[in-house]
Amino acid sequence: MLLALPGLAFVGCRRKETEPISPPTASVAVVTRGDLSSTLTVAGEFQPYQEVELHAKVSGYIRRINVDIGDRVRIGQVIATLEVPELNAQLSASQAEIRHSQAEISRAQSEVTLAEANHAALHAAYTRLSNASNQRPGLIAAQELDDSHAKDQDAEAKINVAKSALEATRQQLGVSQSESQRVKSLQEYSVVTAPFSGVVTMRYADVGSLIQAGTASNTQSMPVVKVAQSDLLRLRMPVPEEDVPFINVGSDVQIKLEATGKSISGKVIRFTRELSTSTRTMLAEVDVPNPDLMLSSGMTAEATIVLQDQKNVLTVPAGAILNDEGQSYVLTVDTENKVRKVPVVLGIQGSDRAVITHGLAEHQSLIVSGQSKYQIGQIVHPQLSTISMPSHGGDQ
Repeated sequence: MLLALPGLAFVGCRRKETEPISPPTASVAVVTRGDLSSTLTVAGEFQPYQEVELHAKVSGYIRRINVDIGDRVRIGQVIATLEVPELNAQLSASQAEIRHSQAEISRAQSEVTLAEANHAALHAAYTRLSNASNQRPGLIAAQELDDSHAKDQDAEAKINVAKSALEATRQQLGVSQSESQRVKSLQEYSVVTAPFSGVVTMRYADVGSLIQAGTASNTQSMPVVKVAQSDLLRLRMPVPEEDVPFINVGSDVQIKLEATGKSISGKVIRFTRELSTSTRTMLAEVDVPNPDLMLSSGMTAEATIVLQDQKNVLTVPAGAILNDEGQSYVLTVDTENKVRKVPVVLGIQGSDRAVITHGLAEHQSLIVSGQSKYQIGQIVHPQLSTISMPSHGGDQ
């Protein structure tokens, strides 16, 4: 039993002691230096390094065709042979004309020799008469001396005529030889050969097909076959307009093949330097060796192009970056464990990290998640985040 005594107050319960409130835990990461790359991933398509439809330069019927689709051919290999009887007749005629010209040259040379011999005899006769007349004036009649002089000059003129005839026959021989060479060249065109090593991707004609001469771009001639160089392929990639300024010859490209899942590395070899007005993209190309022909034209691949690559720069996790009306900022934890709002200027951004060009220093701590739970100036308990720091190889 409890008794209440006058003037005394009895406290029936014990007063609790006030417990201190612990600061909330904040997941933080440290600003570090590293390498970072910005990349662009696009779908690319493989094309032959070069591809051509082979036409015949002369008209004729196909006598023999040696290849079919899928066949590998070497440079200079005979693809097809045409039958062109007209060329054989023209070649025979041109060779006969050459023989005729050669015979005419022989005859003209003989005439030159004969003219020179006649001139030598007549000139000797005139010289003797002239000397005798000079030694004994009046001995030789003037008429006889004039006749001898005229015959000498005529014989000399005939030499020039014979030499001119000889030169004309030589020129005619040159014309005949040129015509023969032209016909021979046309006859060589009746054999269609591979201009480079590759694969026959299409065959348009069979034995007996009439092939028109493909001598002009507006001639609707039927090609014989289509040949593609497939041991080296072009991977063509469309680059969006906003990324065009960052494309350079030699930029690294990581290629993932859609058909096999295999990844290969390459470099940008060339780009068009011109935007398509319909797609607002620019084509860039990577040369991909394909010696075993495992890749085929038309296959697609996922290409990741390195646009910018920076070394030894300040980087932070992408989750640490916030935005307020267009201004990027982060929440840092200072040496007194107080939360601070720090505006930053961003550089290139990778898949999970970003470069900070202004606003932070190396080794500063910043909150990387749940930033809305914290107030500016609030004291927190920083705990290192499980977000890994960048490796020195950069961000791909």
